[in-house]
Amino acid sequence: MTERLRVLRVIARMNVGGPALQVTGLLDGMDPDRYDHRVLTGHVGPDEADYLALRAPDAAVQYVDGLGRSVRAAADVRALRTLIKEVRAFRPHVVHTHTAKAGVLGRLAARACGVPALVHTFHGHLLHGYFSPAVTRAVVLTERSLARGSTRLVAVGSQVRDDLLAAGIGRAEQYVVVPPGLALPPAPTREEARTALGLPLSAPVVTLVARLTAVKRPERFVEVARALAEQHPAAVFAICGEGALLPELRRQAAGLGDRVRFLGWRGDVETVYAATDLVVLTSDNEGMPVSLIEAALSGVPAVATRVGSVAEVVADGETGILVEPEVAALSAAVDRLLSDHVLRQRMATAAAHRAESLFSRRRLVDDIERLYEQIAHEKHLAGR
Repeated sequence: MTERLRVLRVIARMNVGGPALQVTGLLDGMDPDRYDHRVLTGHVGPDEADYLALRAPDAAVQYVDGLGRSVRAAADVRALRTLIKEVRAFRPHVVHTHTAKAGVLGRLAARACGVPALVHTFHGHLLHGYFSPAVTRAVVLTERSLARGSTRLVAVGSQVRDDLLAAGIGRAEQYVVVPPGLALPPAPTREEARTALGLPLSAPVVTLVARLTAVKRPERFVEVARALAEQHPAAVFAICGEGALLPELRRQAAGLGDRVRFLGWRGDVETVYAATDLVVLTSDNEGMPVSLIEAALSGVPAVATRVGSVAEVVADGETGILVEPEVAALSAAVDRLLSDHVLRQRMATAAAHRAESLFSRRRLVDDIERLYEQIAHEKHLAGR
């Protein structure tokens, strides 16, 4: 019998977002007869929603203290020691890391233990909108060094790959583009969804689904609601998510009354999309946003900023509208789609068809299994 390929997956924390969704999809979907697959993760921060608690309570993961988002020298050293211990005990053929901090500590641990293959997924990058120029330079230097010892670098989109290559991170032949893939539970009816969320049954609903952090620029969404108050007085603008900027956003929206609704974190995002006529993404930087993929799979068109690999999710003019990251452009695009029901419905249908063919969970699993098989063949791992 052929030995199973041992894969150790390391992710900083399983907060609500694309990386956690991808990791749980792979954990559930990979063939257990071919892969011995384990996941190490840190703890979710106090201002974040726990994806496992909300949407995957039965996922088999092992927690590593100190592996969370925050960078703290003593905790990071403890986490690295634990990772080395776990790598030595499991003896993986492949260590596959996700998110920036796990990518550093996980690859250092794998190198220290002589793991044959190192893979890192860039679910986005930290090159724009996160840090000062000095810190960004340090991040780039670190990623360049780690890339030199990596077997493969996975980018969730072609633009993410191209941005990283332009920064001198890795070589073109190291990269594989693997878009996200996911599956949503069955959705309720529009009426059921709006009743569950406390939204009016007949008003147009525009929704932002995001962590409320600086790079997501959620304040732009509130300003769009304000800008369109006269043209679309019945429209409701719903914010699904929480984060550090939530108190400030509540203050910003205070004068708009029920026009802006705060839904908090929802484990049943299918309910949110079922209640929504149009989703908006306001970010300054993105990888390939899972929220836009979820919306498309749900048959909801999008207005989004043209950043990162967003254009690989939203086909401009076909499944939504892409604009520059500014309030005026976002407002004009939202106004256009709220004013044209026929166009909005045509985009909704096109979005669902396109997403089903490009972003299914089965496709993600097949892509990653194919990648591991290629690596196993190249390195003569696990009897292959």
